[in-house]
Amino acid sequence: MGDVSFVGELEFSECDLNDLREAKRRLEHPSLAARVAATLGSPIEAGLKRLPRGWNHRVGEATEAALFKGLEYAIRTMGEAEPRPSRNWLHKVVVVGSGAAAGAAGIYFLIVELPFSTCVMLRSIADIARSEGHDVSQLEVQLGCLGVFALGGKSPLDDSSETGYWTTRAALAKLVPEAVSHLTRQGAVHEGAPALIRLISAIGSRFSVVVTEEVAAKAVPVLGAVSGAGINYLFMDHFQEMARGHFAILRLEKKYGTEMVEGTYREMAV
Repeated sequence: MGDVSFVGELEFSECDLNDLREAKRRLEHPSLAARVAATLGSPIEAGLKRLPRGWNHRVGEATEAALFKGLEYAIRTMGEAEPRPSRNWLHKVVVVGSGAAAGAAGIYFLIVELPFSTCVMLRSIADIARSEGHDVSQLEVQLGCLGVFALGGKSPLDDSSETGYWTTRAALAKLVPEAVSHLTRQGAVHEGAPALIRLISAIGSRFSVVVTEEVAAKAVPVLGAVSGAGINYLFMDHFQEMARGHFAILRLEKKYGTEMVEGTYREMAV
């Protein structure tokens, strides 16, 4: 029984152990930059050189605004708690269309396209959370969906020892309760609320890294609208993988506890 883990009287079933292994494989996914470079042959470094001066700051502001819009959209629309299979392909088709439009219009269209694609990605992430048995009508789950965007990149404030799935989760876990408390009292998203600003900033600092990589790839003139569509496809697929791994782990934690799941995850080879 070498593939079954024990803690006291509790043990991982073979099926759950495989689910955890698959979750780790997803969360250790190659970065978006690496996948774009491998698929389209467009070096991110070349794209970064083409971006206008000060573009990183503009991307950061647009990213945080998009996350606020996405959270507002989530609170308004994610009330269906009944588990069902996620519709990954439907959401991919939508962002492929918006990516094609952005690719044809140029990188400046990103400021318009980013809030839309972020909302679609958040809807897809929630769809995956629901398929894993989580109640997406709960604020904690909605903020957990938003937190998936932090799994895609590294904050400029991080050092090499401060990266990884569990470290990112721990950082966000300190900010979520205050944000939940604010939303429970107010019942709406207010961009000036300090609790939300802290949470969105923590997520945005990582998400904007991935968004910048996406914009940089689009700045390389490969195939115009076709490359924009392809990059958006990879962008959506990346966060669907993050979401599937994350919410599978949360499902397993409900059954086995965080300590057992984290310990097994860290020791597990993939």
